[in-house]
Amino acid sequence: MFELFSMGGPLFMGVLTLIFVAMIAVALINGLPVLKGEVQDPSVASRKISYVRSVGLFALIIGIFGQLIGLFGAFQAIEQMGSVMPALLVGGLKVSMITTLYGLLIYLISFLIWFGLSVKLKS
Repeated sequence: MFELFSMGGPLFMGVLTLIFVAMIAVALINGLPVLKGEVQDPSVASRKISYVRSVGLFALIIGIFGQLIGLFGAFQAIEQMGSVMPALLVGGLKVSMITTLYGLLIYLISFLIWFGLSVKLKS
């Protein structure tokens, strides 16, 4: 797992990890009243738990941005070298997708948390 983290680039993977921690914090802060049944106004609670999904979507966007930066760097290196073996190109494409996968995983978790809290709020 640490190998994937370092392959994905410490900058973007670190930022995505911080966003993941922030998403969990937002879910706890805004979701605990829903889970305890201490909601005064359901519309306000619904708006607050939607922040969980929004933070997850932000992680997905950052992951895609990290992939595009990685692809740009790879294509720039290929342009300078001239001809490149297909295996090297495919390896670079695989590495560039790590941040997108991590961002998508964070978004999936945030969506599931949001969905669970929404169902609990409506019941």
